[in-house]
Amino acid sequence: MPHYRRAGEVPPKRHTQHRAAGGGDLLFEELMGEEGFSSDSSLLYHRSIPSAVAASRVWELPDQSLVPNHPLLPRHLSTHTLSFGEGADAVTGRRLLLGNPDVRISYVVADAASPLYRNGIGDECLFVEDGSGVVETVFGDLSFGPGDYLVIPRATTHRIVPSGAARIYAIEGNSHITPPKRYLSRFGQLLEHAPYCERDLRGPTPPRLVDERDVEVFIKHRVNGLTGGIGGTVHTLPHHPFDVVGWDGCLYPFAFNVDDFMPITGKVHQPPPVHQVFEGTNFVICNFVPRKVDYHPLSIPVPYYHSNVDSDEVMFYVAGDYEARKGSGIAQGSITLHPGGHPHGPQPGAYERSIGAEFFDELAVMVDTFRPLDLGEAGREVDDGVYAGSWSRGDRGESGGVDG
Repeated sequence: MPHYRRAGEVPPKRHTQHRAAGGGDLLFEELMGEEGFSSDSSLLYHRSIPSAVAASRVWELPDQSLVPNHPLLPRHLSTHTLSFGEGADAVTGRRLLLGNPDVRISYVVADAASPLYRNGIGDECLFVEDGSGVVETVFGDLSFGPGDYLVIPRATTHRIVPSGAARIYAIEGNSHITPPKRYLSRFGQLLEHAPYCERDLRGPTPPRLVDERDVEVFIKHRVNGLTGGIGGTVHTLPHHPFDVVGWDGCLYPFAFNVDDFMPITGKVHQPPPVHQVFEGTNFVICNFVPRKVDYHPLSIPVPYYHSNVDSDEVMFYVAGDYEARKGSGIAQGSITLHPGGHPHGPQPGAYERSIGAEFFDELAVMVDTFRPLDLGEAGREVDDGVYAGSWSRGDRGESGGVDG
């Protein structure tokens, strides 16, 4: 996030000597930066050498297999029917729903603290469907609750500690995840037309020192530059990575709550890009929040039928009166996949029923990808197998106003 922050103790000039309080030991400066020293970065000051590794072993990742969506079909996945078991955590317990070379979408119900974790492949955007807790990071802590997005930059060492059970929808990029470029000035400030601003972003608390030895960190990383394979490694560090006395810069984890998104509405139906919140390489993240709808006297508030010519569309239904859409099959925790090459839109009856509506009370998170999405093991398990035929039967309805 190109918005400068400073926490803890840093020296007056970068790349100069910085010693512990009272003129003690020399601290170790780490530059954490993007795009080969050519983009956003932060400087962190450690008490111990951050590169030190005492031992390593293989981390056998959860099933990452993907199967093509072939024959081409729209899908309805019911995440709330997935099983996780007691003691699942938000890192090792994730189950893969959908993925392609640019993004992987997983789901987890976590009721235990995760191990220390670092994603060396790309940024993560975690949406908290329900539950609360804290993400402890090398930069400091981020508290979270329902409706929070947690954006965690690539290679940030952290762990996720829920209070009770937390339902988390995980979007893992193979790139960085940022506010849309059209929302930003050429210097990185969020502009007046953006649906949120810097005041809405919560940065981490000041870093806290943890004095422990022989600490394990789980790392997800690339294993083959040609095929883009994903591997896992566990490093044992001689010192706890949370040994930072201060940091400053424009690269750090942050939280944003979906209730702080200010929806853009219009006289007639607005297209999905007005609902965008973040973007990565070859994918975008949008959210559909409670809002007033179209005010043209002849408006049809639900979306027009549309073909995803260049993208696959994934809608995660978080909240709203979906039971009121008789026979839709869509409820809280549902995911719909509408693949490129297939026109979709309101199911029978929803188009007509929406006329005269003035407000939609619903919450959904959408991911649009620009390469086809394949089905992960969890997606294959909870595919209802009948959604593709729902436009052919008059007894099923669309989920209302969202553009899925």
